[in-house]
Amino acid sequence: MLKWLSIITLLALAAGIAVGAVVAGAGDQGLIGLTTEVEYLGALWLNLLRMTVIPLVFALLVTGVASVADTASTGRLAARSIWVFGVLLVAATTFACITFPLVLSLWPVDHDAAANFIAGAGGQPVQPASPPTIGQWLAALAPGNAVAAAAEGAILPLVVFALFFGFAATRLPAEQRQPMVGFFRAVADTMIIIVRWVLYAAPIGVFALALGVGLTAGVGIVGLIAQYIVIVSAVTAAIVPMAFLFAVLWGRAPLGRFTNAIAPVLAVATSSRSSLASLPLMVERAIDAMGVPDRVVNLVLPMAVAVFRMTSPVANLGVVFFCAAVYGHDLSIGAIVIGGLVAIAISIGSVGLPGEISYVASVAPISMAMGVPIELLGILVAVEAVPDIFRTVGNVSGDMAATVIVGKGQISPEAAAPASQRG
Repeated sequence: MLKWLSIITLLALAAGIAVGAVVAGAGDQGLIGLTTEVEYLGALWLNLLRMTVIPLVFALLVTGVASVADTASTGRLAARSIWVFGVLLVAATTFACITFPLVLSLWPVDHDAAANFIAGAGGQPVQPASPPTIGQWLAALAPGNAVAAAAEGAILPLVVFALFFGFAATRLPAEQRQPMVGFFRAVADTMIIIVRWVLYAAPIGVFALALGVGLTAGVGIVGLIAQYIVIVSAVTAAIVPMAFLFAVLWGRAPLGRFTNAIAPVLAVATSSRSSLASLPLMVERAIDAMGVPDRVVNLVLPMAVAVFRMTSPVANLGVVFFCAAVYGHDLSIGAIVIGGLVAIAISIGSVGLPGEISYVASVAPISMAMGVPIELLGILVAVEAVPDIFRTVGNVSGDMAATVIVGKGQISPEAAAPASQRG
């Protein structure tokens, strides 16, 4: 269903831009007025997505942290796995924070197209605020009122509170902790159901939003959207060779064997766009083709699919960097660091669903933390199916690399040999 919905939504995006451009070219004030009224349906659709962000992010972070902490208590192998996940996430996030500004400086967005895009999407240019001092930034990390922080969209203090809440929950007795975690998991699942409902109306919402873009910018906006797809997809795809590099240098895996082991996994990931769907094949290839011990694979890979998504901070930051470039918003180093930290935290709690479902919930908190408006997300979600392929391919590459790294030194020569050579 999601596959066809993505195709229909993409067609709705193209149709909205085309119809808006035709109406603008006709110059009929009656049609222009009618088109402007239809745009409000897009604003309604975007608000329906927005309303799920705060409860979904909080619930996912609480259950995600509780899951990590519970798993870590199973032993040193799990603790080492979490350490490896953390190193790979920080490396990928650092790469994103350096690469996206560099790419956008070499291939800047067209300012006229950007201005028309903003006007068409209903947003207003942002005025960069003065960066806070280190003391002000530290003081703002803890929300004086968590409810007020949620109401005001102060996402970074809310993330900090959710992390403290999640870790504190792990100190409770099981009979108290499990019902509470179950409650927040139910809240997250409920928000996801709402997002699914809203996404069923995505063709209508995106068409309405695209009408405004086409009315103001015409078909010239297509180039800007194509630039977004290419930049985010290309940088996200670069996580695959990074995962290979970690597997070879840190995990001491022979490049040829690792490539042979992961090739069919990448094929499944590309076609399914689901790390969860790729899990059975990852287990089989890690054991049979790489020779990683069963006990390592059976612990690390399920953990990785549940809480480790190497491309999540990369792709999500890419969206924010691109939106900032469209708005002409110069991001300070402090804002980039904050965005990176929030992106890592969000990736831990993000759900293993196709990108269209988790898109706004994952990207909006990072945008809000970095001071970048989220109005453009309602348009960009229509083309998320393409970058999402590279998200999944990078994620399973990171999962396999982490498994090899954790299992380093535990692979016997016999186990490491190809299956056809075993006696």
